[in-house]
Amino acid sequence: MTYTSIWIAFAFVLIALLLSLWQRLGLEKEIAVGTIRSTLQLLAIGYVLHFVFHSDSILFILLLIAMMIAVASWNAASKAKKLRGIFGRIALSLALTELVTMGLLVTLGLVSPTPQYLIPMSGMIIGSSMIVCSLFLTHMNREVETSRGEIEALLCLGATTRQAVQIVLKRAVKASMIPTFDTMKTIGLVQLPGMMTGMIIAGASPIEAVRYQILIMLSFSSSAAVSAVLISMLSYRLWFTRDSMLHS
Repeated sequence: MTYTSIWIAFAFVLIALLLSLWQRLGLEKEIAVGTIRSTLQLLAIGYVLHFVFHSDSILFILLLIAMMIAVASWNAASKAKKLRGIFGRIALSLALTELVTMGLLVTLGLVSPTPQYLIPMSGMIIGSSMIVCSLFLTHMNREVETSRGEIEALLCLGATTRQAVQIVLKRAVKASMIPTFDTMKTIGLVQLPGMMTGMIIAGASPIEAVRYQILIMLSFSSSAAVSAVLISMLSYRLWFTRDSMLHS
């Protein structure tokens, strides 16, 4: 694909802008900023990956993965700005999820420990886990507010913070994982995933592309569960004060 083709593709953004103006949705700024940021970010990461792939340095690989975790944590933490220390807990959850998932993939010989495999797959795992963490925080905030009376009653009866919030915590964890498994149920029937589609467009055999996509989706199931459980265990205390009372 040439740069001319990319410029032509901006016509799709123009359609979105015109529809927003026509319906007075007020999304023109978000569409423009999102388009510019995504384009510049993708171009930048393209050159960075080109450099890292050719350098074949483990240090650059680790730095790039650390950057992915930091950006993903910052984005997920924006869903719960009132919770002090949530950024660090999300970062730890993502780092451990990445370590467990990629560690198993490499140890079991499912992927080669080279930049061409480690970086793209790490990006997909971290991105998927980031969405899980974001959904957990969103649902947890809603569940705590909805069940505030029930939680405070349990605390008054002598329950620990963990006991008081246990049911709410389970609902938030479950809600954060559902989109991942719903996607797995319809993949290949409703949508053709990006990795598989990219490989096919690049000339790979559809069968080979499907095998890689199955590997990715199965690893997503693990990473979703690990990240959801980790963030719940590490963060639930943030909704309480030091005196074990719910924050107002």
